[in-house]
Amino acid sequence: MTVLDENVIPRNVFDEKWWDERYRSAPALWSGRPNAQLVAEVADLPGGTALDAGSGEGGDALWLAGRGWQVTAVDISTVALARAAEQGAELAGRIRWVHADLTTWQPPAASFDLVTASFLHLPTADREPLYARLADAVVPGGTLLLVTHDPSDLHSGPGGERDPDWFVTAGQLAAALDPARWEVLVAESRPRSATDHDGREVRVSDAVLRARRRP
Repeated sequence: MTVLDENVIPRNVFDEKWWDERYRSAPALWSGRPNAQLVAEVADLPGGTALDAGSGEGGDALWLAGRGWQVTAVDISTVALARAAEQGAELAGRIRWVHADLTTWQPPAASFDLVTASFLHLPTADREPLYARLADAVVPGGTLLLVTHDPSDLHSGPGGERDPDWFVTAGQLAAALDPARWEVLVAESRPRSATDHDGREVRVSDAVLRARRRP
């Protein structure tokens, strides 16, 4: 995934029909490569069980499975999931593809060594309970990794009107975690190069939170 999908985020952006139609509009929406922040933060971890929330066409899930993780990959789009499963057919035994709406789906508590979600942009009323459920799904000693577009992209990213309620800083993500239960290892904004919808290189920033659930 590169930059925000739309300059003006549709209010029905997490509707299953909208996403299925979006995926059908192109042979591939994303590069197929894993998110760079995932690679940077997870490459040093031993393989275990992982939850990839909002897995899309499977770039992150396939990378994790290829490194020995047993992955549960969840997405709202059956089109994306079918595309990902086909791409990763040789890893079928290491990935379970789950069709679900993350705004209502309840992951099993304390079940994953790694829970990761990249660029799940939602209004605060949906985002906060979702991230709380994802945090609860991490086993004691496990890792939570959340990556979003930093609010600075409201001004410095590709042009267009955006709703600030869909953006959150790494510090805000960290503040939502109970320090008695979590050790925050990374909470920062990281600039990087990306490609906009016209193929031009732009500078964006990712809000990156990596936290370890205390044993």
